[in-house]
Amino acid sequence: MSGSILFEDLRRYCENKKLLRSAEQSLQELASLNADYDALLKELKQDPNLLQRVAPVALGVKLQDSNTVYPRLTPEQLDAARKALTEGGREAPPAHSLLNRLLERLSRPWRRTMLSIAGSALILVSVVWFGASKKGIPGAAGPTKEQSR
Repeated sequence: MSGSILFEDLRRYCENKKLLRSAEQSLQELASLNADYDALLKELKQDPNLLQRVAPVALGVKLQDSNTVYPRLTPEQLDAARKALTEGGREAPPAHSLLNRLLERLSRPWRRTMLSIAGSALILVSVVWFGASKKGIPGAAGPTKEQSR
């Protein structure tokens, strides 16, 4: 019953949690990039010749050195290698949690109404069948053992 009442709050909570996870992942990626750039800058300060080797790759300039053999790769091969490198460290996204599946099922108003009615019926049944009996309550209607003597 409380699920049907708090549906919008639960949905907002799940959306905010998902946004928080994506923001944290972006921050981790940025921290990783910063660490990589810091390491590269440190190496550049130590070895000035490294700039000549890294600049063509970073700027996308093709060098034509007669003493160097360059591999002949197609764009499809490069895309496949790029995907393999970027997806290698990432895990598959987790399946929907139980709460997300429940929220998807509760997204229709008629289901929330039915859930409220079913919850009310369960509360009514539990009060009727499992409520306190009047026999053991002092001051309740009907004589007690001491009064009947």
